[in-house]
Amino acid sequence: MISTLQPATLSKMANAIRVLSMDAVQKANSGHPGAPMGMADIAVALWKGHYRHNPSNPGWINRDRFVLSNGHGSMLHYSLLHLSGYDLDMNEIRNFRQLHSKTAGHPEVHITPGVETTTGPLGQGITNAVGMALAEKLLAAEFNEDGFPVVDHHTYVFMGDGCLMEGISHEACSLAGTWQLNKLIAFWDDNGISIDGHVEGWFTDDTPKRFESYGWNVIRGVDGHDALAVDAAIQAAKSADKPTLICCRTVIGKGSPNKQGTHDVHGAALGDKEVAAVREYLGWTLPPFEMPADVYEAWDAKAAGATVEGTWNSLFAAYAEKFPAKAAELTRRMKGELPADFDAVIAKAVAACVEKKENIATRKASQNAIQAFAPALPEFLGGSADLTGSNLTNWKECVAVRANQAGNHVNYGVREFGMSAIMNGIALHGGYLPFGATFLTFSDYSRNALRMAALMKVRSLFVFTHDSIGLGEDGPTHQSVEHVSSLRLIPNLDNWRPCDTVESAVAWGAAVTRKDGPSTLIFSRQNLPYQERTEAQIADIARGGYVLRDAADAKAVLIATGSEIELAVKAAVELEQQGIAVRVVSMPSTDVFDRQDAAYKAAVLGKGLPRVAIEAGVTDFWYKYVGLEGAVVGIDSFGESAPAGVLFKHFGFTTENVVAKVKAVLA
Repeated sequence: MISTLQPATLSKMANAIRVLSMDAVQKANSGHPGAPMGMADIAVALWKGHYRHNPSNPGWINRDRFVLSNGHGSMLHYSLLHLSGYDLDMNEIRNFRQLHSKTAGHPEVHITPGVETTTGPLGQGITNAVGMALAEKLLAAEFNEDGFPVVDHHTYVFMGDGCLMEGISHEACSLAGTWQLNKLIAFWDDNGISIDGHVEGWFTDDTPKRFESYGWNVIRGVDGHDALAVDAAIQAAKSADKPTLICCRTVIGKGSPNKQGTHDVHGAALGDKEVAAVREYLGWTLPPFEMPADVYEAWDAKAAGATVEGTWNSLFAAYAEKFPAKAAELTRRMKGELPADFDAVIAKAVAACVEKKENIATRKASQNAIQAFAPALPEFLGGSADLTGSNLTNWKECVAVRANQAGNHVNYGVREFGMSAIMNGIALHGGYLPFGATFLTFSDYSRNALRMAALMKVRSLFVFTHDSIGLGEDGPTHQSVEHVSSLRLIPNLDNWRPCDTVESAVAWGAAVTRKDGPSTLIFSRQNLPYQERTEAQIADIARGGYVLRDAADAKAVLIATGSEIELAVKAAVELEQQGIAVRVVSMPSTDVFDRQDAAYKAAVLGKGLPRVAIEAGVTDFWYKYVGLEGAVVGIDSFGESAPAGVLFKHFGFTTENVVAKVKAVLA
């Protein structure tokens, strides 16, 4: 508790954050000093008085989670990590915003020890935190036993006006209230300033009432520069039965005598004259990047962290003795390890597809794969953005998550962006493998969360159905044309668009077993025919692209994905009857195929053979495979409202057109 500390000590601890943040931004001549200086006292109250963590073991599974949603104030977080004893020395603070430093412009998970998520795009930090708090609640319900609260921690969030302006905060905070995530505590830095100036011209929401309407506990009117007042608010929040918003009134850039309270201090270095003025105003006499010993002593959390983790380790040891299976399962899942026999589960699911030879929509094939995997994957946490019956992301044994009911299937409501960023938070917390679904055309709503998942290399699985003009009568607003190609442009995002039941099962297996990033799984609304394959061909599906149908004297190569594989095969048969042999390449994941060695790619695509690509989407992407001398059967316009069969014919997805394209490239 900070009430045992002298006011002068609390003030000096906060001023250390102000000076360190100011100096780092000044040296970089880049950054945001305003938020760190304004929120320093709030940070003292939380990190010194309540935040349970161990700087010597940032990965301790029962640690509290801290998220700086207003990530532009990153020097606040870096100051806290450095001062409290994490592996972040002063050289890293000096190298703020420099190449390959651990102190990037915005906090980055896996780069800086103690950072739980990458923030910067405003609103996503609070949304990630909702996912973390949900994961904690569900894990606690699943694993805790009487007298053994082995999952028991809080999620704390700092956020500013910008986070609250972003629409995603509405989506996520509404769900947090509905789910009664009482271990989620958010601090609103209510300073009335954004980059453009005083916010009353564009942000006049009654924020406390807004959060009360969500079902949050709201603590109003807290002086954000009174650490003891903030401490008391945190104490009250921890006893609430719902998430809490602590409204902290602050002055941005507190301590800067000539710029505090203005937008001038928001996003630029203070300048040498103002830096000197701050030192005089605060009575801080040390030069840049020097901290007094008593400040380090006051902030050091290593001993306290070792004690709190040690106490938990003793509890967990007793838990493991009494509940060994549960302890082993929790440990496995928090490490992100799959069950030892999961490869056999995938193989069995694929074998079942081969045996049944079903002609079904790949969205149904996806559900079959989920049904096959779920009993072996208790960490599966599925969901949909109000389209469960269309996306088919539920399974027989799934249980809906509710405020007073733990489960493994989430009804996110019509909140595609919120769903995707919450999934990222769940994945970052650990213990669950989240997947969530919507129509492919609505991936646009969630795109930045997909990008953040790829940037953070988290294991979020994004399911998108109704993937093309094949959905038919709903028309161009719902028909994806550019979406698959645009998703392929995101680095480190594996995109799968399978053509039948077998490829769907393999795609799900690849997504689940991937360790270093997210995947999208893209499925059709309409039924697609089963494709015959050899065992060797089935094995090659996981390589992203393979020869589905070959001819010894092939004169050209047809490359296709998803629903267009059927068309490619039909065209190949027709061409063969006309004396023109062609190879058909199925490429369910161009991302995975591109990572294969040159010899394999050349063997699949053939050397010197003309190529025609077929996909019900924009054409530009495919020229990387067919070259300028090749051809692409695609769509470079929006769709139309009509039955699917009519649309495919209207847009040239016919055997006759593909045959003509092949003859043209051979001419």
